[in-house]
Amino acid sequence: MRTLKTLFRRNLLLILLSLSFSTAFSQAKKPTLMILPSDNWCNQRFFMETYDDQGTKKKTPNYKQAFQEDTELAQVIAKIGEFMIKKGYELKDVEQSLKNLDLTNAEESVTRSSTSNSQISESPLDKLKKRVKADIVIQLWWEVNNVGNGHVVRYTLDAFDSYTNKRIASSTGNSENSTKFVPDLILEAAKNNMNLFLTQVQNHFDNMKSNGREIVVRVQTWDNLNINLETEFNNKELSEYIIQWMKQNTVKGNFNTTDATSNFMLFEQVKIPLYNQNNEQLDAREFVNNLRKYLNSSPFNITCKLVTRGLGEAILVLGEK
Repeated sequence: MRTLKTLFRRNLLLILLSLSFSTAFSQAKKPTLMILPSDNWCNQRFFMETYDDQGTKKKTPNYKQAFQEDTELAQVIAKIGEFMIKKGYELKDVEQSLKNLDLTNAEESVTRSSTSNSQISESPLDKLKKRVKADIVIQLWWEVNNVGNGHVVRYTLDAFDSYTNKRIASSTGNSENSTKFVPDLILEAAKNNMNLFLTQVQNHFDNMKSNGREIVVRVQTWDNLNINLETEFNNKELSEYIIQWMKQNTVKGNFNTTDATSNFMLFEQVKIPLYNQNNEQLDAREFVNNLRKYLNSSPFNITCKLVTRGLGEAILVLGEK
């Protein structure tokens, strides 16, 4: 009798543990997604604009024009997005964000260097990323080929880390020959490979949760600063204090000091937590702003200017605002 009771208790415990694990797994946090038409798709349909990158003219997709003028784009993104939302992913509304983006385009236009009078360059896509703040940017391309009385749709989905622009997942395929609407055909074709695609996306996000999100940090000085990164405070150089701060505030102390001089330091592959203490998404600006506050305190008391490029790169200029 005792053996049966013991066996029953063990089985009940196993069932409860299994249910607990299953619930925790199903509620695992998923990345936020932003779906955009690919650069190639925009270029093929002449939805491009030119912007100035420190004297060099560069072309970038004009998403606002694409959403306003292309009749299929919003429908296709809505179809793909609906499928991903059902899988538990949060989808950022790009079209609505674009409508308000014009209000912030001049946000950093007056930021200039005191030495060369140059501006901090930032592409329209970087500005969009800062406003929408998605973990992953998914770029969608498709092409319609007429076959007989119907048509076949070819598609490609590419997922990029919005902080590093590194490709983390890809999916491509063709639809069946059909007379259905293009958005429906794209979704049907994509569904065949979507589980693998989303698994790759989730694996990347889970890796970031464990090992940190990657950003780039630059520290430099204005030319009128009466100290530099080799100046000593309590028998230790300023650059050493900065490196020590990076070790204490990055995930597992992971970062690379790629370059360092008396007036410049470059940190790459800097791994920062995904979220701050308030469980809000942490980006390069907020992370480096904490470094700014540290250098503005005793014994340094250094005034610093903080500027950013997109979500994943921050520049701290020492000496003045």
